[in-house]
Amino acid sequence: MAGVATGVGMVSFVIVVLVLNAFLVNRMTSQVDQRLRQRLSIVELLFQQNPSASTETIPSAPGDRDDDDAPILVWSVRTNGAASALSSPTPSLPALRWSNGFRTFSIAQSTFRFDATAINSGWLVDAESLADVQRLQNTLELAELIAGFVLGILMFGAAFGVGVRALAPVSLAKRRQSEFVADASHELRTPLSVIEAEVDLALSRDRDGAGYRRTLEQIKSESSRLKDIVEDLLWLARSDEDQRRPPPLESINLASVTALCCQRFQSLAATHDISMAFEDSSETVPWILASNDLIDRLIGVLIDNALKFAGHGGRVEISVSSDGDHATLRVDDSGPGVAMEERTTVFERFHHSDSTSGGTGLGLAIAESIAQITNASYAVTTADLGGARFEFSWRASKA
Repeated sequence: MAGVATGVGMVSFVIVVLVLNAFLVNRMTSQVDQRLRQRLSIVELLFQQNPSASTETIPSAPGDRDDDDAPILVWSVRTNGAASALSSPTPSLPALRWSNGFRTFSIAQSTFRFDATAINSGWLVDAESLADVQRLQNTLELAELIAGFVLGILMFGAAFGVGVRALAPVSLAKRRQSEFVADASHELRTPLSVIEAEVDLALSRDRDGAGYRRTLEQIKSESSRLKDIVEDLLWLARSDEDQRRPPPLESINLASVTALCCQRFQSLAATHDISMAFEDSSETVPWILASNDLIDRLIGVLIDNALKFAGHGGRVEISVSSDGDHATLRVDDSGPGVAMEERTTVFERFHHSDSTSGGTGLGLAIAESIAQITNASYAVTTADLGGARFEFSWRASKA
């Protein structure tokens, strides 16, 4: 990309330079032609009045020299080709076939611009050196070459920097996609391997009914885990699309949704002897602009995660607060908490901070995706219970 951009830029630069050089050279040449034509008109008039004019009888004129003191040379060329100098000093004029108009060729190893006009006895010819024009052209070409070299380096560096910055998100997305595919393959392979091993063992020898039942229960457990992984992956795939095309939002009462979600998890908490409490400390009704299904899924993910890490006999506290400007959801647990170095990676897909916690490793990734869709800010800190605190905050909305 940098090379192509630099190439396009340099081609444009060369075109501009060529046009500029042609314009300047043509302008200077036109000025030379103008001086030659004026001088030749004066000499022609004097020569008509005095056909025997010579160097002594042809006076100099202000137009005989250009701005850089380059002399204008004048000759009289007879019909037989003999040339006589009408200005001094003047180099010998080569034998040429003359015609009215301007010509450019070299004499005495220098390039001259010539103008000629016909008279009764032959031709009047004058010329001016183009050394100044060539010197200006050489100076311009050298300056443009240096400028082009510097400009090319600067353009390549700028294009390379812009290209790197532009491709960084693409490279990051590609790397994350590769990591995601590898992690998903690993997570899906584990329950499939367990199922395959259980089936092989069941087929390798005869068992009683209790043995086959244990095998089927293990297969059911792994199939359930496999189903959870697939469902979470599908949800995340849909959420990626939702971030590009957000779903319709509505004003919902965060406290009401949270209270209903807590009721669903009471039985699961009781099964693991975990005490779970919900508190609504809002000063005003915590209305937020979001999707009811998304917020319900978010709260469920956070409570489920807290129950897993709180441990047997632990405690989970869920609270909702509102100060009029923001509505905040907090989920605290009495588990081991989240280490400081893991707080930036705990929301990554398939991240496992504790292999004994179970789960698919996608729950907090789902929570982060919902936060991005609903424009929530979130953070992981240490709870008063000693474990982790997951805090999500939304800008308050009207009912």
